[in-house]
Amino acid sequence: MDSILNRTWMYAALLAGLAALPLASAADEAVRTTLEARKVVLGADGRERFAAAETAKPGDVIEYVVTSRNTGRETVRDLQATLPIPANTELIEGSARPAGAKASLDAQRFDYMPLMRGAVRGGRPVVEPVPAREYRYLRWSAAELPAQRSLTFAARVRVLE
Repeated sequence: MDSILNRTWMYAALLAGLAALPLASAADEAVRTTLEARKVVLGADGRERFAAAETAKPGDVIEYVVTSRNTGRETVRDLQATLPIPANTELIEGSARPAGAKASLDAQRFDYMPLMRGAVRGGRPVVEPVPAREYRYLRWSAAELPAQRSLTFAARVRVLE
């Protein structure tokens, strides 16, 4: 029981710390970016609902929603919104929206999903997909963000043990 409480506390700290990370970079300081973390739960009617995500336990699904708002008077060009994927979580494949997000293992190199890597299997070189549980960042790009408008990006992760 104590280890479950410790893990729940650890996930709560992780979620709180993640909200403080910078998520977008743009040439214009007029872009304000927020991150919302919400737990996805099924209601009695079978429909998805959202609950506060201050704590999470293994198996829980958390949806992260990044909103970038241009509070300035000029259009911002070449916006990039980057969402860190917390350790001890796994990206749920196909949950990134809008489509077209790139993923990264190291925040240095981003590529379209699924990420691929070389390996040796049975003494032969092969190219195989990187498991989604190894993805650590998602990045969306937008050519323009007009003044006084916002863009929203989202993805879901499953909390691992």
